[in-house]
Amino acid sequence: MIPVNLPAHLRIHNLPLISFDFSLMLEAVNLECVRGERRLFAGLGFRLEAGELLYLQGRNGSGKTSLLRILIGLLPPEAGEIRWKGESIKTLGDDFRADLCYLGHLNAIKEELTPLENLLAAARLADDELAEDDAIDALEQVGLAGREDLACKYLSQGQKRRVALARLVKEQRPLWILDEPFVALDLAAVNWLAGIISAHLQRGGLAVMTTHQLVDIPAGTVRELRLN
Repeated sequence: MIPVNLPAHLRIHNLPLISFDFSLMLEAVNLECVRGERRLFAGLGFRLEAGELLYLQGRNGSGKTSLLRILIGLLPPEAGEIRWKGESIKTLGDDFRADLCYLGHLNAIKEELTPLENLLAAARLADDELAEDDAIDALEQVGLAGREDLACKYLSQGQKRRVALARLVKEQRPLWILDEPFVALDLAAVNWLAGIISAHLQRGGLAVMTTHQLVDIPAGTVRELRLN
């Protein structure tokens, strides 16, 4: 279940009351990635099913971020393909993107906007429905109560990261692709995020994640893939 002993400023509650289709599956088939003159990986494959998390590991420059970009359709592989629900993501197009939540290693927030404005703007860009009360609740859960209307340029790096992560509190898409989500977080926030990911897996969601720090995810099945 959810990690316990969270401090008062971090809470997990009012998560989406949904369950995903437990037949969901993400597959990477015989992938090859070449950047410049260098082959980052070849013959790479995996299958991820509902309720499973895949940890991508490897040294800097091993191709972790490139693999994530291939998984979300931003970077075409040299060979191979990505399948979602048994079909190529090239064929699925917008239907695949409608099931995808991508959180990059950069916060992707506007410094001049407030946390509340950033969260509502991100929902609109993703064509998601997010009520202002739900956005405020999400920011409260990440420990930003009282800072909802403060311009993000006045926040610490850890607080800015929490603004970006607040998207996950109300996220209803089944496939999460997360690039270094624990960066700039203190231990309490790391435990909180592990709980959010666990709840997602318990509902039948899937997640692929890169991280330099292995974090205990108390629910779901955790797999590992190391790039050399």
